[in-house]
Amino acid sequence: MTSVRDEAGLRSETIRRANLSSIVRALHDGGPMSRSALVARSGLTRSAIRALIGELVAGGLVSEGRPALLGTPGRPSPLVSLEPRGAVVLAFDIEVDSLAVARIGLGGVVLDHVRRDRPRGHSSLAAIVDDLAELAWTIRERTVDGEAGALIADEIGVGVAVAGVVRRADGLVSMAPNLGWTDEPLGARLARALGSDVAIAVANEAELGALAEARRGVARGADHVLFISGEVGVGGGLLVDGRPFAGVAGYGGEVGHLPVNPAGRPCSCGSIGCWETEIGALSLLRRAGRSERGGRLEMDGLLRDAAAGDRPALAALEETARWIGIGLAGLVNTLNPSLVVFGGLFQRIQPFVAPIVEAELDRRALPAPRRLVRVVAGSLGAEAPLIGAAELALEPILADPAAWLRRSADSSETRKLAVRRVVA
Repeated sequence: MTSVRDEAGLRSETIRRANLSSIVRALHDGGPMSRSALVARSGLTRSAIRALIGELVAGGLVSEGRPALLGTPGRPSPLVSLEPRGAVVLAFDIEVDSLAVARIGLGGVVLDHVRRDRPRGHSSLAAIVDDLAELAWTIRERTVDGEAGALIADEIGVGVAVAGVVRRADGLVSMAPNLGWTDEPLGARLARALGSDVAIAVANEAELGALAEARRGVARGADHVLFISGEVGVGGGLLVDGRPFAGVAGYGGEVGHLPVNPAGRPCSCGSIGCWETEIGALSLLRRAGRSERGGRLEMDGLLRDAAAGDRPALAALEETARWIGIGLAGLVNTLNPSLVVFGGLFQRIQPFVAPIVEAELDRRALPAPRRLVRVVAGSLGAEAPLIGAAELALEPILADPAAWLRRSADSSETRKLAVRRVVA
């Protein structure tokens, strides 16, 4: 956490906004902490921290609880926590076989969540946007923890994860081969369907999975992370120096379309022998002699059989593992990550494929980057993109909570004026 002290050329308001941001971000990333810990992390004085926290408490973004007993002389320091319901976002995940929506508050707290399977043929932009709007309506009508009246605040933003190539500037999905989309204005269409004027941020699902694992999962503390995820298709997310790398227009990370087999099968993108044609869910099912249209249930059966020692299932996983290792070796040589995280399907099959993947890396990766990289299973499961979408939508308030405090105060004053007019 880096705070800004008074320096020549910096206005006090700029300093205040930066310090509010550093406090909220520290609590969002690290969880509750004492005032004393915030003083130590920020380098600010106790009186400055007390004043800033007072603003955040008044704005409903944080609360202070019972003092933390530190075992040291002096008055115990109050424990400062974010209020998850103080700022809530709506997060969507668009997969080939399912749709999900969640309401997620500050600190990454999931307040409500719904995921529904859907038929693969039901994939037009209009159909999916209608389904997302219906899911949003359903989740907005719910109460929290089953308590009547425990309704959550209106969303301050919307984040969307989609299995496709996304132009971040406006939420245009340039290409989503497994959905059959080309140049679809997802962001604009969803904004109209939701009837909301809050910002909608759209990004690739694997990119957001990487962000989620870095903030909430197994990649915490790692600065150079490659996240590989997939179900029907295969995607990748890359963090460099702790920041997402998406390329010049947001199209980076399409590792599923890395050419690996010139004599391979046609890919949905129009090319031949892409990595996802060798390691995606459809190829795994096909190798095991199972229906490619069986979806999640068919994959569940394959993994159960593999765990029971079924030879065709294990052989299919072994061949898939070899191709995972081949493609991953090229990415390790090119990108030099410190950590490779398997998400989605690859997290599920990791216990079966890990030895062969490691052996292929030993054979094919250059010695120097190979020694530095670890390959691990993710910890957030299938919901990593959904959690990442929420992190994306929460970013504006993390970057500038002062703006939210001002808007909140303005809204409160507007409501008071309205009440006065009614009473008068």
